[in-house]
Amino acid sequence: MIQRIQSLYLIIAIIASGIAPFFAKLYVLKTGDDVFFINNLAYIFLFVFSVVLSVISLYSYKKRKKQFILGRLNIILNFILLGLLIFKSQNLSGDAEVSEKGIGMILPLVSIVCISLANRAIKKDEDLVKSVDRLR
Repeated sequence: MIQRIQSLYLIIAIIASGIAPFFAKLYVLKTGDDVFFINNLAYIFLFVFSVVLSVISLYSYKKRKKQFILGRLNIILNFILLGLLIFKSQNLSGDAEVSEKGIGMILPLVSIVCISLANRAIKKDEDLVKSVDRLR
């Protein structure tokens, strides 16, 4: 399981969606208060659901089609999360409330890239298995 490259990509996606949001701030208010994803229930739900999908996909290594489909769902979920973060960022931008944006805004993008790379590797594995089955 862990020797496959897609497992490493999924582990990186789990770290980006499950651990990093606790330490990466979304933005800093002009008053100096840091805003993390925990301040919004929608962000919590989407990050947790992304981690759950990644973990299920990681342990579905024997079922490559299911793993591929879960990866696609996770990519869609992370695009929704990225869209919400960008929407919130655009609504709060300006000198009135937000002074700077944090690194937490790009965590869904990191997760999307890693899951896309994992899906590419899963597709290569599936193609390899199909080619070996043709030779029998």
